[in-house]
Amino acid sequence: VGSDAAPPVSGPNEYADQGGDPTGILAMGWGSGTTNFTYLVSPYEAIQARARQDQTSVFWDFDNWNLDQAGNSVITAEVAIVFINSDSGEGYITVDGNVGDRKNLTAWHEGDELVLAVAAQNNNTIVVVNSVGPLIIEPWVDHPNVTAIVWASLGGNEAGNAIVDILYGAWNPSGRLPYTIAKNASDYPAQLVLGGTATDILSIDYTEGLYIDYRWFDAQNITPRYEFGYGLSYTTFEYSQLVVTPVDASVDSAQAELIQNWENGGASPIEEGSSTALWLHMPLFQVTFNVENTGSVYGGEIPQLYVHHPPSAGEPPSVLKGFTDIELVPGQTGQASITISRYDLSVWDVVRQGWAKPNGTIEFSIGASSRDFRLNGTFPL
Repeated sequence: VGSDAAPPVSGPNEYADQGGDPTGILAMGWGSGTTNFTYLVSPYEAIQARARQDQTSVFWDFDNWNLDQAGNSVITAEVAIVFINSDSGEGYITVDGNVGDRKNLTAWHEGDELVLAVAAQNNNTIVVVNSVGPLIIEPWVDHPNVTAIVWASLGGNEAGNAIVDILYGAWNPSGRLPYTIAKNASDYPAQLVLGGTATDILSIDYTEGLYIDYRWFDAQNITPRYEFGYGLSYTTFEYSQLVVTPVDASVDSAQAELIQNWENGGASPIEEGSSTALWLHMPLFQVTFNVENTGSVYGGEIPQLYVHHPPSAGEPPSVLKGFTDIELVPGQTGQASITISRYDLSVWDVVRQGWAKPNGTIEFSIGASSRDFRLNGTFPL
């Protein structure tokens, strides 16, 4: 149900630079960084193909605006799948009053109302979201008849097939949210900047500083709907056996002097390319740990490493510094590894204009998201 399930009426390249309101599946934002699709598989086409294999029946309704019709179309269905979207792009293109960036964080085309209309008539409603970024989904996320949410983002050419693989269990999802989904738009540190001159837009004061997305939510102790790094799987994973090993690297005398200065609390020198200096980015610690697939199906896990600087450093409570992926069969245990450099542990000293090691203990956590920590440790500096 929903226009976002459909193939575009005029083909996959309806608008120059994808700069228009798509009449079908949203698979790409708009702007100069886009390209033309050579083909585009819509969810409708992919589900129909799978249904023919399974000899099952599929009924569809691409009209977002006739809510009564949408609800009536799913009354007898074993499962109802609602597709909603939200688009954006570069500011040289305006779509439905959205000058590049979105005007709000709600679904387009009455998406929320469409979900509620369908969920009111079907107790097994799945919502698929194709969106350029976070949406506020509070109107329906706790509805008892909404049994699953697939956050598909922008799927590209194979959007429909990818969604079908997840819905039918042909592939076990392991994706993670690259942003926080809040309960309220006001929970985010920055709101909208509407109107004004080009000078106004170019002179935005980023008063939130380092406290962007999950860093803001952590610092303000705001509970999100779904946190940064969150994702589900058809299996489960357990973490264990955390080990931190210093890495011995061969350095020349000049690099050794810079490293010693850093270890003594000094800042990196003020010179061109200092932030990309080799000594700053050399491996300092190897963090290893075990991950076990404790479920019944093959799956991949995305362990994430978050650094916790001492309070005196003035940094956010948790900062993502590394992640990896590991794929395991049921019952299998594998070792995962994340490398940490001096740069990962440094803070920017605004007075000395360089990267410096903060005073105090630097802790870290390994987890499945920014709020699901499984292992905790300290870097032996």
